[in-house]
Amino acid sequence: MPITRAEGFYLPPPPMPADAWDTEPPAMRAIKWYEMRSQRRLPVTDGVILDRQLYAQVNHGRWVATCMCMSAQIVTPADPRMWCVECGTGWWTVKFPADIDAIEQQLADLPVVEQNWWSSDDPEDPSRPTLEV
Repeated sequence: MPITRAEGFYLPPPPMPADAWDTEPPAMRAIKWYEMRSQRRLPVTDGVILDRQLYAQVNHGRWVATCMCMSAQIVTPADPRMWCVECGTGWWTVKFPADIDAIEQQLADLPVVEQNWWSSDDPEDPSRPTLEV
């Protein structure tokens, strides 16, 4: 099963045509999807990229990034940024690994619950040692 990316997850709801959001960048599709489901508009700003970057990770078969507020969104290397729909901090740059295809191939045959991957550079990686020896 392929790893889910934002462009394959954040799709317009019925009765909208399936291609209604095709001209929107994937990061904006996540916002539109959230707005449709929450029935409220979000005050999204243009182009302000925050200083700190987020690291993409694979969590249960989905590329995700986690905001500082601990809310996560499905992301994509096709549009490596995220605007948090929960706290509205602004646009984050999302850092993806150099060889995305190799990671996805490595995980493809595993059950979805085992399709997990963290960047070794990510300070939030739960497998990193927490105590210095």
